[in-house]
Amino acid sequence: MSENKKVAKDLIEAIGGKDNISSVTHCATRLRFIVNDEEKINKDKVEDLDKVKGAFFNSGQYQVIFGTGTVNRVYEEVEKLEVNSVSKEEQKEDTTKKGNRLQRSIRTLGDVFVPIIPVLVATGLFMGLRGLVMQEQVLALFGLTPADISDNFLLFTEILTDTAFVFLPALVAWSTFRVFGGTPIIGVVLGLMLVSPVLPNAWGVAEGADPLVFFGFIPVVGYQGSVLPAFIAGIIGAKLEKQIRKRVPESLDLIVTPFLTLLIMITAALFVIGPIFHVVEDYILVGTVSVLELPFGLAGLLIGFFHQLIVITGVHHIFNLLEIQLLESFGNNPFNAIVTASTAAQGGATLAVAMKTKSKKLKALSFPSAISAFLGITEPAIFGVNLRYVRPFFMGLIGGAVGGFAASIMGLKGTGMAITVIPGTLLYLDGQILQYLLVNVIAIGVAFALTWLFGFSDKQLKEKNKHDGLT
Repeated sequence: MSENKKVAKDLIEAIGGKDNISSVTHCATRLRFIVNDEEKINKDKVEDLDKVKGAFFNSGQYQVIFGTGTVNRVYEEVEKLEVNSVSKEEQKEDTTKKGNRLQRSIRTLGDVFVPIIPVLVATGLFMGLRGLVMQEQVLALFGLTPADISDNFLLFTEILTDTAFVFLPALVAWSTFRVFGGTPIIGVVLGLMLVSPVLPNAWGVAEGADPLVFFGFIPVVGYQGSVLPAFIAGIIGAKLEKQIRKRVPESLDLIVTPFLTLLIMITAALFVIGPIFHVVEDYILVGTVSVLELPFGLAGLLIGFFHQLIVITGVHHIFNLLEIQLLESFGNNPFNAIVTASTAAQGGATLAVAMKTKSKKLKALSFPSAISAFLGITEPAIFGVNLRYVRPFFMGLIGGAVGGFAASIMGLKGTGMAITVIPGTLLYLDGQILQYLLVNVIAIGVAFALTWLFGFSDKQLKEKNKHDGLT
């Protein structure tokens, strides 16, 4: 029997057998189970399995952390054992009514924005590479100056860096229709209508161009780079489409449903939803910038300390909206550097545990978890190591606060979002790379030193094993 097959078999038994599993799916690092009876789960046995780096309940799901790569292989073995595996979309229906209203709302926000993030990550990397290529020192290596760069080349780079944000409403509307049960292609067209070239360009209006004025008082503009108008229009549009479809004869559905949905929604989006939520979006942006501009590095201290606490709750996807707004409005993202510090610090704390413990099992768990954190994914480090022993997690929070403080003081601003620590270096190639590396060293160093000195000893390990009945 292969190792992964044994892990899958033992895991299913520890969860209470196939009959206790309603469905299972997976994400980048975790298996996500919907169970029928939580009391049947032997949680200590689950967490003691080889390759398992932690397990917890969140948003109605029992989530078992394996880490990137491993989770895919274990999931394949779980499928072979004929457990009820489903897609993420199907499992969402099982979890819709679980959790409080805030958890459900944040989960839905994540479902909408997570599929969009990869293209925004790519756009951020393009921005970083353009910043690197256009630096005078880099050009000088090839005997060039900025004046030697052709307009056509700059135009090509604009295609790479601007397209995702110009058509962002189409991406948001598409994903929102998909999540709320509408037809995604109708969402795409609705979003494209919001950035139609016949409308005054949003950035042009921001710089002084005149919007269209309907009925003498309603300003109508394009919504390039905007998020909330497309998001709200997507929610209402998906629900409207389903209501229209229920009332239209099947023979006319193909023609009437998309026609009425688009007609009603673009009217509502341009004349009501857009003007209102564009103002709301501006206020959110102003509030975010005000926090990030707190004096004396306070923003870095606060965000650097609390961010990983928020990750534990699973509601950290709400920050996606804020980061998108920062990038669209300013072309940079100061939030990323602070979050990088909090992420790196958890890795530093886990690395200290790995190097200090004499337990082979804990070493085998901690080293890969630390590497995962340095690649930007902290769940294995948090749930597999740091939270188990409490103090390493708290030392990681302190390291994140100190690193975040340094990031704020230095004024670091990434060119993109959603990647941190080692992969995140690509967002700081525009002359900030040394400061970025220094922030990471500070965060990791502080968390490592505090954990080594005050945060962990094998005595804690023995006490925990004794408490858990493992010794």
